[in-house]
Amino acid sequence: MAGKIAIQGELGSYSHEACCMARPEMEVLPCRTFEDAINAVNNGAADQAMLPVENSTYGRVADIHRLLPHSGLHIVDEAFVRVHINVLGLPGARLEDITEAYSHLVLLPQCASFLSTHGITGRVSPDNARAARDVAEQGNPNVAALASELAGEIYGLEVLARHIEDQGNNTTRFLTMSPEPDHSRRGANNMITTFVFQVRNIPAALYKAMGGFATNGVNMTKLESYMVDGSFAATRFYADIEGHPSDHNVQLAMDELSYFTTDVEILGVYPAAKAR
Repeated sequence: MAGKIAIQGELGSYSHEACCMARPEMEVLPCRTFEDAINAVNNGAADQAMLPVENSTYGRVADIHRLLPHSGLHIVDEAFVRVHINVLGLPGARLEDITEAYSHLVLLPQCASFLSTHGITGRVSPDNARAARDVAEQGNPNVAALASELAGEIYGLEVLARHIEDQGNNTTRFLTMSPEPDHSRRGANNMITTFVFQVRNIPAALYKAMGGFATNGVNMTKLESYMVDGSFAATRFYADIEGHPSDHNVQLAMDELSYFTTDVEILGVYPAAKAR
């Protein structure tokens, strides 16, 4: 589809890479925050948004689970991006002369061993692509950015060290968000249904709520809890299951879930990515 897709961050970010992979025909619209990217879709400035939800090394992306249920958007696809972190410096700069490297707070722990080994101090930047742009503009050969090769190409930086991430399988999962849901598709690699729910305040409510998925043979691939409005007494759960809401076993499981919850909200139904 043509149109615009909003991301948090600048051109050259890993969200930009996800768009190049999953929505190459769409124009990327950089936004300052996740909220800005969501608002861009809601106000018509963009047709979709590409949002990261979790990284295999760092864990879930802060605030995303809180934002999605109230975003007014629906998940229509997922994409897995292999996150290759590179040391990007000015043309002619040398790795042994780099003393500081800037990147997003989430990215720095993913290459902590490399930075320690080479005596490089990690510094926080609002975004890895922004770090690359700042390094290019500042012109200091002792300062580098930790970012994608795409960012290096965009901002005219050289790769001083390639693929420095500590984990060989470092991967980020992205969700494509749209104003309208699409439950019509059937993926060749199964379907994923994502929903949030809050259990009733009764003994063993979560255990009973989950029982329906086990007895009906529905595989739950993710279950995470997060607080509601900062309250320790109110907990909401975010879940991914394999299957489509129209599948008979999924219907039975969701019906049983409703007996032990105060609310259930489906956030999206979409084909499972091949990278799963």
